[in-house]
Amino acid sequence: MNSPIAYLITFTTYGTWLHGDEKGSVSREQNQFGQDFVRWNKTLNVSESAQLKNPPIKLNKNMRRTSLEAILDVCRFENWHAHAVHVRSNHIHIVVSGNQKPEDMMLKFKRYATRALRLVGKESVIKKYWTKHGSTKYIWNAEKLALAVNYVKNRQGKMMEFGKTDGDLRRQSPECK
Repeated sequence: MNSPIAYLITFTTYGTWLHGDEKGSVSREQNQFGQDFVRWNKTLNVSESAQLKNPPIKLNKNMRRTSLEAILDVCRFENWHAHAVHVRSNHIHIVVSGNQKPEDMMLKFKRYATRALRLVGKESVIKKYWTKHGSTKYIWNAEKLALAVNYVKNRQGKMMEFGKTDGDLRRQSPECK
């Protein structure tokens, strides 16, 4: 069987996308492709909000820049190919090729970003920066890879201020494969 050529990894910041939210969400029970999202439910949303260990995390400009650099550092260290990375205020998209499972890659991205955030600022008192898991989509061919890069770069509603794509990465970080 063929291996995927890349992954689209997405994860959110802690407390910013709770179950019962109007945007919809995915739960352990409702997580299959094509299934409906968990619907808006004010009671569920309030209940989840009350259980947070710290306030919801919104990444400011410094935190976004720090997270982006940490993700690129992981790619350099692990010899992964970052096709596109986009750090938003409440979530991160990464299109990456590498020799590990996407779930393991996501954990490393979160660890490096957390460590970097704690080193640079007052954010060291924050217990949790990221949601428990995230989304890991397998990319099987060049056409789907191009679509994923375009989604990360151009389909987020706002110009990519804290992000990099293949061309940007090669110009700025030749050692990041």
